[in-house]
Amino acid sequence: MESDLDPEIVLSVLNDPARLPEWAPAFADKVEHNPQSGWRVTKGGDTFNVQVNVSTVAGTVDFLREMAGGKRGGAYARVFPRPLGGSVVVMTVPLAPAADPQQVAGVVEQELAALVSLGGRRRKAS
Repeated sequence: MESDLDPEIVLSVLNDPARLPEWAPAFADKVEHNPQSGWRVTKGGDTFNVQVNVSTVAGTVDFLREMAGGKRGGAYARVFPRPLGGSVVVMTVPLAPAADPQQVAGVVEQELAALVSLGGRRRKAS
């Protein structure tokens, strides 16, 4: 998704895992900091740990969790500067075996739009 926001503004929202329910409600209903495991996410009746790896210099935020079969995976967000200002946000998410790729793409588009909207509100509040 392209945005007129500077990459730093988009990253400031991505870098705050507690804000996940605001822009990624399909992933998290509630997020709490857990000193032992990073972040504790609640979605519906499920609770799981998420490790958030951030590199503001590279413009990356990775949300990693233990998945089926003991594998680790998750969503990978990349924020790139646009040549004439603004940013481009790219997110890669895993697909469950029975998932409809078109439906997942629609959810990711909604999440990215919400992320950019939150960044826009943060910019106006500054």
